[in-house]
Amino acid sequence: VQLQASGGGLVQAGGSLGLSCAYSGRTFSSYVMGWFRQAPEKEREFVATISRNGGAIDYADSVKGRFTITRDNAKNTVYLQMNSLKPEDTAVYYCAADRYGVTPTADENDYDYWGQGTLVTVSS
Repeated sequence: VQLQASGGGLVQAGGSLGLSCAYSGRTFSSYVMGWFRQAPEKEREFVATISRNGGAIDYADSVKGRFTITRDNAKNTVYLQMNSLKPEDTAVYYCAADRYGVTPTADENDYDYWGQGTLVTVSS
């Protein structure tokens, strides 16, 4: 299993950015997927998670109403649309796959596979 995150970059505060995470392997639809982020000198934190069929979603309070997680099982890809970005959203964003999950989870310990991360920088 390989996860390849992309779409990071530099954006001004208030702007938007879309991240993608491509899954290489079989049975993408059997994985709960999540996005996490790690800001400089901070611990990695939960951002969003989505169930296998996309029917259940959860967000960190800090991104609710601004970020949207979706998935396309036909394309083996999970997305994170980020709107109204703030400087505090600056971080390396990681996608992750939970092989045995049934419901979306914010616990990073539940995830079995991780992408390499993509840097998002929001300027003020």
